[in-house]
Amino acid sequence: MAARSFRPELPIPLNRLKKRADFLRAQKGVRQVRPSVTLELCRSPEPAGPRVGFTATKKLGDAVTRNRAKRRLRAAARALLPLYGVPGHDYVLVARAATLTHGYDGLLDDLKAAISQAHERLGRKDQVS
Repeated sequence: MAARSFRPELPIPLNRLKKRADFLRAQKGVRQVRPSVTLELCRSPEPAGPRVGFTATKKLGDAVTRNRAKRRLRAAARALLPLYGVPGHDYVLVARAATLTHGYDGLLDDLKAAISQAHERLGRKDQVS
């Protein structure tokens, strides 16, 4: 009898933003600030699924602190973007000081509210243009 190897379920891969130009384009879009996260949203030039980028400024702390904050943001994005992300949009999640101190459920609530409000504002912005 062959031994079965246990392989935990892999997380859903996210389409990532990696180029500076993509981050700058999102910065010009709609911004929603919540206690634990800032979300920047814009329409993507690519019609693929939602793309996401993560950033944490040096103001937040040393490299270890910034990386911990980005890991928390990545986990929250993996949980929520497949459900609430809209294809053809770019999302940039910016870590804030409370990203590290808020509970995970609070971070999810903040991100969910930010996504909802940002899409609402983006829709209004498109109607005015």
